[in-house]
Amino acid sequence: MTKMPRCIRLIVVTLVAAALLAGMVLAAEQPVLKKGDRLAVIGDSITEQKVYSRYMEDYVTMCTPDLGVWCVQLGWGGETAPGFLGRMNSDLLPLRPTVATTCYGMNDGGYRAYEDGIGNRYIGAMKQIVENLKKTGATVVIGSPGCVDSNTFRNDPQAATIYNQNLGKLGDLDRQLAKDAGMPFADLHNLMADVMKRAKAAYGPQFHVCGPDGVHPAADGQLVMAYTFLTVLVPGGEIGTFTVDMAGDAAASDGHKVLSAKGGTVEIESRRYPFCFYGDAKPPDSARSILPYLPFNEDLNRLTLIVKNLKGDKAKVMWGAASKTFTREQLAKGVNLAAEFLDNPFSEPFRKVDDAIAKKQAYETFLIKEAGRAMANVQRNLGDDADVAAAVKTIKGKLGGKHEALAAAVRAAFVPVKHTIVVAEEK
Repeated sequence: MTKMPRCIRLIVVTLVAAALLAGMVLAAEQPVLKKGDRLAVIGDSITEQKVYSRYMEDYVTMCTPDLGVWCVQLGWGGETAPGFLGRMNSDLLPLRPTVATTCYGMNDGGYRAYEDGIGNRYIGAMKQIVENLKKTGATVVIGSPGCVDSNTFRNDPQAATIYNQNLGKLGDLDRQLAKDAGMPFADLHNLMADVMKRAKAAYGPQFHVCGPDGVHPAADGQLVMAYTFLTVLVPGGEIGTFTVDMAGDAAASDGHKVLSAKGGTVEIESRRYPFCFYGDAKPPDSARSILPYLPFNEDLNRLTLIVKNLKGDKAKVMWGAASKTFTREQLAKGVNLAAEFLDNPFSEPFRKVDDAIAKKQAYETFLIKEAGRAMANVQRNLGDDADVAAAVKTIKGKLGGKHEALAAAVRAAFVPVKHTIVVAEEK
């Protein structure tokens, strides 16, 4: 048998990996999120880390701003599906979500081998959570549990294998529940396991995707989680298209406006941002490190530059402080600026909005875990007292007012960005 050339083998491997990824994320044919939706991100301590939930709110706020989606995260460390079922009437339903994402199973599995009792307790609670939300008219994106890291979980690969088998079975139960309930399903478990396997093959076994403790992902694994949910919530990924005619004209798609164009120099004002990434390319605590193994930019983050009437064989594209050379064929077909220029004119504006979202989500944890429980305890201990009820109502109003102020700060930070693209022919 003739040996396949190495370059062709690499292409085949890449195509197979892409096909596997596509099969693992069951994206909706139509976006789940619609204009004016209220999105609740629900889960255990992995959600309470407020990383993947922040990435999700970043995306719907800046990448799909016309939807005007309201977001809240309700993570609670150590929680199980039965635990959330016990608090959803007080913590979730009053917020009137129209869409919710769930991510349980990590604690439900008990950190041991699978038993039928584990699965029965877990799926029984999940069914009731979904049913309670379904009665309100809400859509539930049922997320499977993620996975534990194959090296850092208890520093024992065998223990990781056993527990991942458990989590995989819980994920299968979630998949069936989604099918039975007519709800979308997000397969975090299998996608994280696949991305982890390929990233470790490149970076080494100690490169963790599911966190240094093997359970709580750093930025890399959290981006995989956000990607999985977002491809269900808002599939499509078109951030915008800029078309530059070297004869002098330029055009931009919705969300962007051409302010001036001359030759290959175009000034644009954008009210829609590409998703931006920070940090070094390799450490696990950088979301950038996982991009070679996760098609985030390809599936969710396409800001395309098309250049027409380029006379030479190649041209240098300057965007912000960075520049890169592309062939005429690449530019005619279109290059993804968001993928090619990770540092770009949107990076700092994106960071400011992300910081505001981080402050809002941190306050949401306080509201749910501290303030909410304190008010309930006051009323429980002082009984049916009109003065107490009035005082609690006033305090809740103040707490809600601060939350709205933090949400307003997010909206204020999200401002149009003016930026310039220069296309210069090279000999």
